[in-house]
Amino acid sequence: MDDETAEIELLEQNLNKTRQISQRMTSILTSFDSRLVKLEKTILPLYTSTQILTKRGNNIDSALQKIDEVASNQEGIAAEEALILRGPQPDQLDVYTDALERLNASIAFGSAEENQRDTARLVETGAKKLAQLFTKLVASGSTGSHPAGSDFQYSPFPRDDLANLLPLVKFLRALPLPATHPSHLAASAILSALKEAQRGYAEMRGNWAKKCLEVYGRRVKDRAETTDGVASGRELGKWTSELLDVVEEEYDLLVQVAPLPGPSHLPSTYAALLTPLTTLFKTTLSSLSALIKRSLHKYTFHALACYSALSARQDRWDELITRRAERKENELKEDLHALRGVCLRSFPEFLADIKLAGLGRGGEVGTGCADFTITTTRYLEQLLEVRDAVGPTLMLLGDGNWRMGDGIQAKANQGKPAPGSEGRLIEHYAYDVVTTLITSLTTLSRMQRRPAFGSVFLLNNTAYLCAKLLEPRAPVRQILSRPTLDAINSNFRTAKAGYFDSNFSPLVQVLAEDKEKSGGAGKTAAKEKFTRFFDLLDEIKERHQLARVLEDDEEQRALLEDEVVKLVVPSLQRFTQKMREKEFSKNPSKYIKMTHEEVETQIRSFY
Repeated sequence: MDDETAEIELLEQNLNKTRQISQRMTSILTSFDSRLVKLEKTILPLYTSTQILTKRGNNIDSALQKIDEVASNQEGIAAEEALILRGPQPDQLDVYTDALERLNASIAFGSAEENQRDTARLVETGAKKLAQLFTKLVASGSTGSHPAGSDFQYSPFPRDDLANLLPLVKFLRALPLPATHPSHLAASAILSALKEAQRGYAEMRGNWAKKCLEVYGRRVKDRAETTDGVASGRELGKWTSELLDVVEEEYDLLVQVAPLPGPSHLPSTYAALLTPLTTLFKTTLSSLSALIKRSLHKYTFHALACYSALSARQDRWDELITRRAERKENELKEDLHALRGVCLRSFPEFLADIKLAGLGRGGEVGTGCADFTITTTRYLEQLLEVRDAVGPTLMLLGDGNWRMGDGIQAKANQGKPAPGSEGRLIEHYAYDVVTTLITSLTTLSRMQRRPAFGSVFLLNNTAYLCAKLLEPRAPVRQILSRPTLDAINSNFRTAKAGYFDSNFSPLVQVLAEDKEKSGGAGKTAAKEKFTRFFDLLDEIKERHQLARVLEDDEEQRALLEDEVVKLVVPSLQRFTQKMREKEFSKNPSKYIKMTHEEVETQIRSFY
């Protein structure tokens, strides 16, 4: 028990010591805390001041860094500004374009609005300088003298200038525009500069192409008055093809070098380039049309050949000039319409000219081949050469409507000829031409004061038609129908019969024996017949010395000669033999001035 009490007392003592120690520690900590509070109050102003100074120091460092950057940028911009203002050099284009690219980059990533405006103005200046260089290179390639000679040769864009132009165009196409860079401050001004350069390109290239083509267009106009109509039309067609070749070449070049190649700019530029060329075409064709209208009967085939040549090029014109340029105007179509009207007039007017020639208002026509016969034959031959124009035109006119000069009115309500009937209409028209010509020739032959000369005239002209139109190998037979050929043959036989009737039938009729007369009266009649026969033979001889028969057709002339001999000589031979047997005269040679052999020789001398 005592031991336990002792331990409890010892424990209480220890507890009291521990409590005293805790109190002393609490006092110490409280004192330490008070001191820390006092220290904090003392240090806080210093800490605050130090923090402000540190922030100021950082700001000063940042400002100094910015100042250094701005100074560096200003030095670079100043150097690039001098380069931009000096303008690009063709051999140092990369240096210039690199500077512009850096300026564009500084606009894209810069922050100061004022600096962006200044840089944008510099970019705008550089773009305009490049556009001026573009114009200069185009002008260099669009000047000089074009190749001379009878055949057209176009001067293409020089290779050296094109080699300088292509890298420039590549950079111009990459410049900022409102469509691609709407926020770029210089985009609108750059677009205006490129539009101006592209307009200048169209004007220069269009005028250059016109300069190369107009000398040959003038030649086509000048030669039209002296050149065959079909050949003149072919020359116009060739020149039009050359113009279209130039247009196609210029379009390909434009696509290659246009600074603004997009669909919103290219068609209008192309249309502006075409304006000088379409104007030249209209001027050239207007001059030809005026020439044709001034004398349609003389220049009929100029109209037909021009219509044929231009019609063949209509599709290419539509593709290259109308659709590619998105133009509403179609000069070729308009001029073709006008030419078609002239061609439509030419068919009835030609028939009217043939009829007018048959009235004989030009005075004595002689016995040779009439001018209008030669003209008409040549007309038919030339129709074949422009058949591709004649057929469609006659289709439009209507079958038979070309005979309006006969009092026949055009069949307004007549159905359109069936497709593919062009050849048939050409044959119908050729038939009307031939029959009208024969009618006029027949009328003229009957108007001659001496029928014998009229018969020679008709024979010579119908024989000419046979020689020119009935020759088996003659190309013109392709447009002559069977009725036409039959009409020519029939009228040639009629003309030959008329020639015999008016020249040699009287000879044969004189030698006819009078059955009622005999004895002395018969002998007297025989003497008169011989006298009359040789007088008529002298007249025929004199007539054939004045009027040559089938002078240019040796084969037909030989056949005619044999037919005349077979008609006259046997009759003379029989009559002479019979009269000799009747002893019509004691001196027959007084009346029989020539033997039948001598008569045959004389007749053959007529030819």
